[in-house]
Amino acid sequence: MATKKLYYEDSHLERFTARVISCDQTDKGFEIILDATAFYPEGGGQAADTGILGGASVLDTRERGEEIIHLCDRALEPGSQVEGQIDWEPRFQRMQQHSGEHIVSGILHRRYGCSNTGFHMGQERTVIDFDGVIPAQALPEIEAEANRAVWANLPVKCWYPTPEELPSVHYRSKRALPWPVRIVEFPGYDCCACCGTHVKSTGEIGIIKLFSAVPFRGGTRIEMACGCLALSYLNRVLESSTQAGHVFSVPPEEVGAAAEAFSEQLAALKARTVELQRRTFAAIAKEYENAGDVLRFEPKLDSTGLRELCDTIAQSCGGRAAVFSGEDGQGYGYCLAARQGDLRQLGKELTAALNGRGGGKPNFQQGRVAATQAEIQQFFAGK
Repeated sequence: MATKKLYYEDSHLERFTARVISCDQTDKGFEIILDATAFYPEGGGQAADTGILGGASVLDTRERGEEIIHLCDRALEPGSQVEGQIDWEPRFQRMQQHSGEHIVSGILHRRYGCSNTGFHMGQERTVIDFDGVIPAQALPEIEAEANRAVWANLPVKCWYPTPEELPSVHYRSKRALPWPVRIVEFPGYDCCACCGTHVKSTGEIGIIKLFSAVPFRGGTRIEMACGCLALSYLNRVLESSTQAGHVFSVPPEEVGAAAEAFSEQLAALKARTVELQRRTFAAIAKEYENAGDVLRFEPKLDSTGLRELCDTIAQSCGGRAAVFSGEDGQGYGYCLAARQGDLRQLGKELTAALNGRGGGKPNFQQGRVAATQAEIQQFFAGK
């Protein structure tokens, strides 16, 4: 028995009453079929509805042939009348995203002749793949046109043309579809074959925000959000900008310029720090001039600093340089360097004796050991 699809008759229907046709237990729960339902099954890039059905939780909704399967956490009596209530907020958010996607896809189809080849609604944003190249710099103009469609509050028309009418309906579709075909139209912006649920008028979408357009598989991938999800995103961005504004002592709208100025200052400071570090390393290396083999512990060096200090000492000492940086309990990073000779055997012995790992070239070894300073000193005492 085909399930009557109430979500097509009224996409805003939150509560309904229906009769239980069957209830079958599975390893995932109870599969319940009704004579009618407002629960939308997963399909066309739109997630399935959840909610409550006769006191049971609807965990998932799927379409199987002409029947709609409600996966519930407990059984319902076949033949009984039950009341269903869908989780309205996520459903409405999905309708906003889906309707917004149609408007954007219609605009891009008209402007660039490209088709929508992939569509996924996530928890925070919607991803759409197109088979044409869409320049990222065109996004503001596309977004403005899409929002003009929203603010015009156009009526959204969903209908099934008759077999005689269908050939004269010009609609977007990746392939020819046999009758019956459900058509969703946003006047002046899009007309498309679609099985999803939509808002009744474009004003319900609220706002359309386009985030990015990046090359993807020879076409373009666009990320966007509409309505509730767009507002949530913009609120998060404002909160972050306000926090950053407090750090930079500027209003939120000036954070970008302040961050750019700070980045320039930081780059200059980093260059100055690198120069001072090189001078410091040169002074340290001078202490070991012609000293032969050297073991040096230097605090708070990153891997780059370790390499540079070790190499500088190796150029001065005339022997082998071993530089360690770290602290007991957390381990030490190390570098071994020499102008002559092969350090690979020493590196293997070092990592084996001090619970470490590393490697490199014959005249340069780098890695990390889980040992104390005393243990490291004891190892080199015999080398």
